[in-house]
Amino acid sequence: MIQYNPKDWIIFIFRFHESDTFRRLFPMMVFIGIYAAGIAYLELQYLKLSDSSHVKNLSLIHTTVGFVLSLLLAYRTNTAYDRWWEGRKLWGALVNNSRNLAIKLSAYLSDESDRDFFRKIIPTYASVLSQHLMNEEVSKMLFEGLDLEINHHEHHPNQIAQHLFQKANELYTTGKISGHQFYLINAELQSFTDICGACERIKNTPIPYSYSAFIKKFIFFYVMTLPFGFVFNLGYYVVPVVVFIFYVLASLELIAEEIEDPFGSDANDLPTAKIASNIQKHVEELL
Repeated sequence: MIQYNPKDWIIFIFRFHESDTFRRLFPMMVFIGIYAAGIAYLELQYLKLSDSSHVKNLSLIHTTVGFVLSLLLAYRTNTAYDRWWEGRKLWGALVNNSRNLAIKLSAYLSDESDRDFFRKIIPTYASVLSQHLMNEEVSKMLFEGLDLEINHHEHHPNQIAQHLFQKANELYTTGKISGHQFYLINAELQSFTDICGACERIKNTPIPYSYSAFIKKFIFFYVMTLPFGFVFNLGYYVVPVVVFIFYVLASLELIAEEIEDPFGSDANDLPTAKIASNIQKHVEELL
């Protein structure tokens, strides 16, 4: 995730990062610019349609259609941001639940080996979940005493959660914690799997294909018909205007595509690895 100062907004105008939409859309912008120039030459110089009122009225249609398109893009962007923000809230809950579990265990446990086990395995769950959501391979040996089988069909966060619960149950059966204490930490243990499932729901449920494809087609055909109506009012200035309109509309769609899946390695994705590192630091302080 890109770190920045929101108050330095003037610098943003002249800064281009790797995922900037201008870089990704530049070839298409060049094509649309050439296309708009060709339409302008065809209507103004070759066909001489400057006196045709029917063609001039196309600009009124574009104004109405543009309003509808702006509503669709606003809904699209808001939906994508809701997914991004929900992912951030889930990882915030994981931070809080990890802290709460560590705080309770620090009061319950006196055996250093038990404290050491939870000191390592609680942050491990966050780290494994981060890699699981990014579809990265998890190392076999996470720390001494805990092995994960290298199997693409195995659910690695579930394996960690299983080790957590088995250890907690062992503490209860051996009398190191009471039944009431076991009940109190069970909520945090269960929340780990709940958070994992909610993150997987976001990861594995993209925006419906038909909806996403329709918006892309709408933007493309809207932009490709703009020169026909506006060329009589703008002349050859229609070329930069159409290119700019395409850049704005397509950039909104690209940004929505990027943030609707917040678990990955894109510039605007959630810093789950950093959050997992902070969980490790906090748990080690508490235990």
